[in-house]
Amino acid sequence: MTTTATPPTRRSRPLPAYHVAAPKGPKRQTGRHILLGGIALLWLVPLLWAVYTSLRPYSDTTRHGYLSWPHSISLQNFTDAWNQSGMPHFFWNSVLITVPAVLGTLLFAAAVAFFVSRFDFRWNIVLLMLFTAGNLLPAQVLITPLYRLYLLVPLPAWMSDSLLVYNSLWGIIFIHIAYQCGFCTFVLSNYMKTVPKEIFEAALVDGAPVWRQFFQIVLPLCRPAFAALATLESIWIYNDFFWSLALIETGDKRPITSALANLQGAYFTNPNLIAAGALMTAIPTLLVYFTLQRQFISGLTIGSGKG
Repeated sequence: MTTTATPPTRRSRPLPAYHVAAPKGPKRQTGRHILLGGIALLWLVPLLWAVYTSLRPYSDTTRHGYLSWPHSISLQNFTDAWNQSGMPHFFWNSVLITVPAVLGTLLFAAAVAFFVSRFDFRWNIVLLMLFTAGNLLPAQVLITPLYRLYLLVPLPAWMSDSLLVYNSLWGIIFIHIAYQCGFCTFVLSNYMKTVPKEIFEAALVDGAPVWRQFFQIVLPLCRPAFAALATLESIWIYNDFFWSLALIETGDKRPITSALANLQGAYFTNPNLIAAGALMTAIPTLLVYFTLQRQFISGLTIGSGKG
C-alpha cells in the first residue's frame, strides 16, 4: 500500500494593519475657519478704514478725531475728488497705456515662450534666464540710462508731440512691455511645456507651419494662463506711478495714479478726500479681477492636480 505525501501548506502571513484616519472633528474645522476669517479680516481692515474715512467730512474728523463715531456721512468727498483731480481725463490716459501694454506683453512673451518651449537648441535655458533676469533689476537702477535713451530716440509727430520717446504715452507702453515680458515668458514657457508634443506632430503631418501652430493651437490652449497673466499685468501696469513720473514731463499725459497728486496742496492735505480718490482709482482693477475671476483662479491652479 503506497501513501502519497501531502505538500506542506504555506503559512499565511497576517495582513498588515492599516491605520484609518479618524474624521476631522467639528472643533478643528471651526478653529480653522476662525483663523482664516481673522486673517481675511486683517487684510480688509485698511480697505474698510479707507471707506470709513472717505464717507466722513473733514470737519467731522478734525472736531471729533478719526477714531470717533461719525456724526455725518455723505458722498461729497467722492464728488470733490472726481471734479478737482480731473479723473475722467486721467482714466482715459491709463486705458491708453494699460490696454496696449498688456496686449503687447502677452503677445511678445507668448512668442518667446513658444520658441523656448517648442524648439530644443543649445542656448535654450540661457535665453529663458536672460528674459527672466530683467525682472530682477529694480526700476530705480534702470531709470538713469533709460532716461538718457528716451531723450535720444525719435518718434514721428503723430506718435509724440515732443518728437521723442520721452514725454509720450508710447514710451510708457514700451517700458512696461520690456519690463513685464520676462515674468510672462517664464510663466507661459512652463505652461506650454505641458502641451503634448503629439499635437504639434499631428499639425506637422497636416501641413501646418510654425506660425499657424502658434496662433491656432498654442494661443487657444493657453487661454487660462493668459487670463491669469492679463489680470496681474493689468493691475501692475494700471497702478504704476514711477515710470510715468520719471518719463513723462507734461502732467496731462500722466495716468490715473498721478491724479491723486492733484488732490494734495502745497500747505494743506485732506486725507478724507485722498481716501475717496484712492477708492475711485481702484474700481477698474476690481472690475478686471471680477470679470476674469474664474479664468484667473483656473490659470493659477493649472498643474496642481498632476502627480
